[in-house]
Amino acid sequence: ASALERRRVSARGRFVARAALLLDNKVLHGAAGYHVLTPLKLEGGEGLHVLVNRGWIAAGERSRLPAVPTPEDVQTIEGIAVAPSRRFIELAPEAASGPLRQNLVPEREEKRLGLGLQPFVIEQTSDAQDGLAREWERPDTGVDRNRSYALQWYSLAALAALLYVALSFKRADSGRN
Repeated sequence: ASALERRRVSARGRFVARAALLLDNKVLHGAAGYHVLTPLKLEGGEGLHVLVNRGWIAAGERSRLPAVPTPEDVQTIEGIAVAPSRRFIELAPEAASGPLRQNLVPEREEKRLGLGLQPFVIEQTSDAQDGLAREWERPDTGVDRNRSYALQWYSLAALAALLYVALSFKRADSGRN
């Protein structure tokens, strides 16, 4: 899985709609919602499946889960391979029933669904007419920190140059008197 991390991938197969999951507590533009994850049975993969994060859907009323349309025909999915995130605390890891999840633990879902899942998730980037929003977080490359360091050093260099010029003029003035 680490060899594929953050790489563009393409997969072809059929979604297993009965095994779709909703990953809770996902916010987009200030609105609460879910990430929709659906296993894709890989074509020619001898029972291999990969979880596809198809996108974000608004939560609406919390007492009812949103209906997510899932295509039944063969799909070609393009996206980015990512490791499943494990960000939140779970109070009762085995109590999950139904499609709603706080965290995605692929090993647990593999056992529960009886599907051979790949150890990564595809964040779908290809278009689909399913009404799901696909605005994925970009990885932190440290660019902002590097820019801050550059600004800090250029500021220090400019200050040193100003002090050199200012002190040189003071010496020149004191030498004339």
